Amino acid sequence: MLEALDRRTTLTGNQRRIVVAAVLGDMLEFFDYFLIGFVLAFVVGPWQLTFGQSAVILLSSGIGAMLGAVFWGRMADRIGRRPVFVATILNFSIATGALAFTPDGGWLWLTAFRFVVGFGVGGLYCVDLPLVQEFMPKSKRGRIGGLVTSFIPVGTMLGAVLAALLAPLIGWRGLFAVGVLPALLVLLVRMWVPESPHWLLRQGRREEARRSVAWALEVDPRSLPLPEARSTPPESDWRELFRHPRSLAVSWLTNLGGQTGSYGLTLWAPTLFVLLLHVPPAQASSLMILVTLGGLAGRFLFSWLSDGIGRRASGGLAGFAGAAFIVLAGLYHNEVLFGVSAFWLLLIAAYVFVDGGFAIIGPYAAEVWPASLRTTGMGSAYGFGGIGKIIGPLGLALVVGSSNVIKPEATVEQIVPAFLYLAGWFALVGVMFLFFGIETRGRSIGEIDRSLTGGAAAGATVGVPAGAMAVTAEAARPPAVGA
Repeated sequence: MLEALDRRTTLTGNQRRIVVAAVLGDMLEFFDYFLIGFVLAFVVGPWQLTFGQSAVILLSSGIGAMLGAVFWGRMADRIGRRPVFVATILNFSIATGALAFTPDGGWLWLTAFRFVVGFGVGGLYCVDLPLVQEFMPKSKRGRIGGLVTSFIPVGTMLGAVLAALLAPLIGWRGLFAVGVLPALLVLLVRMWVPESPHWLLRQGRREEARRSVAWALEVDPRSLPLPEARSTPPESDWRELFRHPRSLAVSWLTNLGGQTGSYGLTLWAPTLFVLLLHVPPAQASSLMILVTLGGLAGRFLFSWLSDGIGRRASGGLAGFAGAAFIVLAGLYHNEVLFGVSAFWLLLIAAYVFVDGGFAIIGPYAAEVWPASLRTTGMGSAYGFGGIGKIIGPLGLALVVGSSNVIKPEATVEQIVPAFLYLAGWFALVGVMFLFFGIETRGRSIGEIDRSLTGGAAAGATVGVPAGAMAVTAEAARPPAVGA
């Protein structure tokens, strides 16, 4: 039954609908997530917020995302992908709407509900990617997973556009009220997205799994073989994550390296444009647009490379090339190339790999875990990587000798050692992919799961139906699902 899904060479209309739902979910969740950055500009002066209060407001959502990724990732393995998909959308949408009722000067209210927003955002990211992957043929799983992440920056841009156009008309509270609109996506999810057939099979719900696959392939369920009944596997414990040290190391450290380096670089870049190019802050923001577009192009590029040359080669290229361009940007920050700042050009090139690499890092973190730990493992990796949002700027502060550990003051004199520090994190990403990565390109979810759990014997212990591949020589052993 699952082989019928993997044999597809094109996507059906229903498979495209699942992709659209996931793309909209990721795009709108990050619209809500980063809305605070635009709103804070309106209230920091009138409320006379101190630097510490502003920092607490901004950091609260990041901490919430770390914890939400772990919690909701675990819940998606326990109660299913679809209900968690719906719950996380409602989580961040309703919390954003609650921010519209923030009283004047209520920075504690902002902090509390920004934490809740982040809690939902971290969870959605860790469930929609695995859900999409479990409906895709193996030949397109990497590409589609990368494309889902590629539209995340569009959500941030949407927040900037709405803040510019609507804030003068509806005020900052109105912007938060608009943030409730993503909750309407729940209606699409309920209409378009069934439960993952891989998860259903693990629960012993064979007929529902067959209907789910049939829906995705747009065929009569009776045309698909019904897997044989097997005992439902016992619920896995989260501590089993540590029984897979390679999966843990690769997914956790690639997330940590990517988030630490990119967060630190993004915080520093606009200020460095002001100092190096002697432009006003508004123009520095304009220069960042092309840098961001370079990252967006990189995400589409690596979405294609994921299935083109494989996850390990793609991740290694993103890590090492990103590190190289960051080092070059630091070394040649005062040079001019073709009448244009070499620092700006090299930063655009760096973002092709730095930001583009997330089209590999995110989806890959879901592929390298066994079926019973798939979203649990991805959530733990994304949550652990969130530490980078703290140690990225903290490390920069130590390198440049700044007392501001949230957004270190950029100094031209320390740009080379600071950029070497950031490049080191991307080099870590390259090392983990190339030398420790598990290649998942062209392998079905069942094949990956068997390789992680010890083959046929392990497959039998997790209670995966044997009839799923009855037409092949694999029929003697049950194909595990979900990893």
